[in-house]
Parts: sequence; C-alpha cells; structure tokens
Amino acid sequence: MSTVPTLPGITSQIIQTDRLKMHVLSCGPEDGTPVVFVHGNVSSATFWEETMLALPAGFRGIAVDLRGYGDTEPLPINGATGMADFAADVRSVVEAMSLGKHHIVGHSMGGGVVMLYAINHAADLLSVTLADPISPYGYGGSKGADGAMTYNDGAPSGITPEFVEMIAKNERGLDNPMSPRNVLRGFYVKPPFVSEREDALVDSMLTTKTGEDHYPGNAVPSPNWPGAAPGDKGVLPAFNRKYFDASGLANIDAKPPILWIRGADDLIVSDYAMFDLAALGHMGAVPGWPGDEECPPQPMLAQTRAVLDKYAANGGSYREEVIEDAGHSPYLEKPEAFNSIFHAHLAG
Repeated sequence: MSTVPTLPGITSQIIQTDRLKMHVLSCGPEDGTPVVFVHGNVSSATFWEETMLALPAGFRGIAVDLRGYGDTEPLPINGATGMADFAADVRSVVEAMSLGKHHIVGHSMGGGVVMLYAINHAADLLSVTLADPISPYGYGGSKGADGAMTYNDGAPSGITPEFVEMIAKNERGLDNPMSPRNVLRGFYVKPPFVSEREDALVDSMLTTKTGEDHYPGNAVPSPNWPGAAPGDKGVLPAFNRKYFDASGLANIDAKPPILWIRGADDLIVSDYAMFDLAALGHMGAVPGWPGDEECPPQPMLAQTRAVLDKYAANGGSYREEVIEDAGHSPYLEKPEAFNSIFHAHLAG
C-alpha cells in the first residue's frame, strides 16, 4: 500500500478517520503500549521505520504520514491553521485506532505538531519526545528567547526555490547541490553519514506535495527585509511565528515527562540555523540584512529551553539530551545512542 518500500515487519495501511484518509505504518503487538511517531517536513513515516522496529518488547509503533506527505490524502494546508490541522489529523488516527493512552514522538516540524497535540490532549499522553524539534515559536519570524515577532507580518520568510523545484521534478541524483539527496546528506544528517536506506529516504522526501497549498506555500510582498512575508497557504506560513505559537505547552495541566533530544551539530534547528533567513542575512548570504538589533538570527534552542524551563517550573519534568557527532536526525545517524536514551524515557 505504501508507495515507498517498507522494511520487513512494518505494516502499511490506510485509516479512514473522521477528517481524512491517513496512511499509517505500524509494527509490534496490537495490544502493545502505543508509541505514535510524527515526521518532519519534506519526509514521511518512512523515516521512523528503523526506530519503530527497535522498540522494546511490549510497545507498538505507529507512524503517520501528515497531509501533503507520503500516502495520506493530500488535503490543502491552510497557512493560519495548518499546524493545528496536522495535530487534529494525528488525533483522528489515535481515535480511529482506539489507541487509548499513548506515548508521542515528533521530529523537526513534527515536534511542533506534537507540542500542539500535547496542549490539547495532555491527559492521554504517557510521555512526549521532541527530536530536534522546531521552536515552540515556529521557524522564522521571531527573535529573542521569548519568541517576540521580528516584524508584525511574519517577515522574514522564504525558502530556496531550487529545492522545491527538485522535489517537483522527482530529482533523485547528486548533480544539483539542492537535490533532495544532497540536502539529505548535507543537512538532514551530519556528513559523511549515508543511510543504508538512503534510496527509501529520498523516495520519502519526494512524496512531498509541492505548490501553494502544500510545500512551500505562498508568500506576500512585505515592506520589511527581505521583502516577503508568509501568506495564507501552505507549510512555511503554517509554522511561521505569525500563525504558530506552542509556548502554551508550559502551562498544560497534565504533565507527561518530556524528552528533548537533539544532534549536537544540527544545521537545520539551532541558534544559528542554515535555513533561517535572519542567520543567512547575518552571514552575508542574503543581501540587505538590517542588522542584529532589528532582525537577529532566531535563537531556536534558547526559545525551546525557555518554554521547557517554564514547564518544569510549573511542576512538569523534562530532560535535554544532546547526541554528539550527529546532525538533524540522530535517530538515523546514531541509533544506539538515541534508542538508549529514548527507551529509558519510554520505560519512565
């Protein structure tokens, strides 16, 4: 059923929920304790297969494809409500499969989805794992540890159009520096790591639906640097600070333990991220940058830490674990180190 080949032991199925048809990968005993996995941007449930198969006895892994990725029904992504819709879609699978109390795990953009999910469904969560998550204030458009908006329209916002073009063209090679395979090797993981399943991971990236309603979404002209702000459609607007704020995670009543686990050398989510326009302006890669006072690089790690510190001050508990010599996907790059920490967290 999956358009991307799956590993032995992984089951692929379409679940009709009360919202849409969701593609789900699963493994482990049907009566096992559920662990729900949510993938990041430009990927799919495929990225979680090895982590799911490595779960300890007694756990059941369930990984979803978000709308616009993998084999889930590609309903449009609304700029203003996209991240909340992702979280509601995940919830619709949990309810359709009658999972009951469960653990939840989110990577990158999926970490932001999981934060919103936890705000709405904390009482059902046994634990939360955030793997190299986007900031609780999203990706782009904010500054300072408190996540204040840089400009009132969400600027700066944007993406390398060549990367989107490569996805749309189904490019699988290495000739173009912005091909999915090169972005996977150079940014999703820390070079020189190459996954044994690289072909399947590239296939997964290429399931990403492109255009205004999906990735990257639309932009509108802005009087603020660099001249563009998020529009009202698609992925980039959905996780921009203009529309996304999950800092309420600090105030949820039920307080499942949170594991924040990340690669030490993550180039995608950091306090000086390679896809943050403000950081690129600071580097001189985008002309006209107005300077640190007006538009500093987004301190993504500091923002996450500030919200989780508040969570702890409110009576919750979290651990920040850093995996050395790993990039944005330590569960792929350093599975033994990742699983050792992750499994202890599940055992709680």
